[in-house]
Amino acid sequence: MTNPSDITTLLDIMRRLRDPNGGCPWDIEQDFASIAPYTIEEAYEVAGAIEDQNWPELKDELGDLLLQVVFHARMAEEKNLFDFADVVAAINEKMIRRHPHVFASGAAVEDSAAQTVAWEEHKKKERAAKASGTTSLLDDVPRALPALLRALKLQKRAASVGFDWDNATKVLEKLTEEAQEIVEARHQSQEKVEEEVGDLLFVVANLARHLKVDPESALRAANAKFVRRFKVIEGELAKRGKSVDEASLDEMEAIWQAAKLAER
Repeated sequence: MTNPSDITTLLDIMRRLRDPNGGCPWDIEQDFASIAPYTIEEAYEVAGAIEDQNWPELKDELGDLLLQVVFHARMAEEKNLFDFADVVAAINEKMIRRHPHVFASGAAVEDSAAQTVAWEEHKKKERAAKASGTTSLLDDVPRALPALLRALKLQKRAASVGFDWDNATKVLEKLTEEAQEIVEARHQSQEKVEEEVGDLLFVVANLARHLKVDPESALRAANAKFVRRFKVIEGELAKRGKSVDEASLDEMEAIWQAAKLAER
């Protein structure tokens, strides 16, 4: 009987789904590009389950994310690029290489902060080994990353060679400067406004980095707070026999401020 907890069972399921003879038409039609958005979505759903502390859901979402790895590995195997075993071997080798203080004798780190520094040094050496010709320091920061996360990684990479502000105060000054440029851009063109808004968001990511705040987590929390308070508006209006369409902005703002005060 097939063991449902055996990874080989999942590999066999994916092989059968992709089999041109009797497989699933949808799965057979997919390629790396078409599956990539699902991979990103599943990673975010894992983060969402953790944020909600919904552990049964986390188990399911981790399974969905694992399926994405298996799906990509199967497509690669069909093209004779690599297979799932190669993926496992690569990450095993990388984790051992980047943790010499655990797996090698005579190596040690004092604490997690020192390990972070050591980890980045290992990554820097790996990038240098891969680099050739005029490869930029920024070339291997994935373009497909969510824009906010990519901004953060680009900034960290530049900071690793000293291209960075000295402190958060200077970033705040730049933030004020970029906000003023948006005001000025509104008298020019929509394209200029978009450019300046992008600059502002880039600086916000930089400010978060300097303040040791994960901008993605901070924005997710802000989104959740907005949803929570807006639902209070809807609930309070419902008690008054109104919908949000029938309420004035002043009325909704008053409820919003009351909800905000109640959370403090």
